[in-house]
Amino acid sequence: MTRQIPIGSEPAPERGRATLATSLVERLRQEVLSGELLPGQRIRLEELRDRYGVSLSPLREAVSRLGSEGLLLIEDQRGVRVAPVSAENLAEVVELRADLEPKALRDSILHADEEWEVRITGTLMQLSRQEKTDNGQQRVERWERLHRQLHMSLVSACRMPLLLQFCSMLNDRGDRYRRLFLANRTVDQRVVLEHHQLVEACLERDADKACGLLRAHIEGAAAYVYEALARQDHD
Repeated sequence: MTRQIPIGSEPAPERGRATLATSLVERLRQEVLSGELLPGQRIRLEELRDRYGVSLSPLREAVSRLGSEGLLLIEDQRGVRVAPVSAENLAEVVELRADLEPKALRDSILHADEEWEVRITGTLMQLSRQEKTDNGQQRVERWERLHRQLHMSLVSACRMPLLLQFCSMLNDRGDRYRRLFLANRTVDQRVVLEHHQLVEACLERDADKACGLLRAHIEGAAAYVYEALARQDHD
């Protein structure tokens, strides 16, 4: 008997390849963001194929997707490299993020509900608890995950999907700089206070105050990275 495939579904092998490519995108993204793959480092697909134990087809798809995000550079005749870092690039990331994320936050506050309140307060509580622990790299990784989760939770009620996509991409780029240059630095208490003030303003539905705090928070946090970049340039 011929097996009928429901209309709108895709064959299992295609789903498998799509799932594998998505998994590879996330794995490669994390290696770039964490600094495991260093800025400017050449990516050899054959080496990744052997290390990941996959074929080249889904790997090329993953590299292409990260290239479109700007985390990898795909150069004709020169292969693939991890995107470099610079003070100029950081300035662009910070300026765009300081403009777009508060815009998303304002819309998020406008459409916020009790579920959103629970989400942001719960994430802040987890982040605050994590800031009191000290267990090396595992602590850094968990803090970074929760920090990103807090920022994206704040804008999660925004009803502009494209804007949220931009915010997510810019968060990744900002996180990458912090993880590359501030991984061994303890969390500044000013940053901790700013997170609490920001969530409080959001819960009060004070959009003007919250957006001002968020912009200042983004720009202030970047100052630490600029200092680290400057020190590296002088070494």
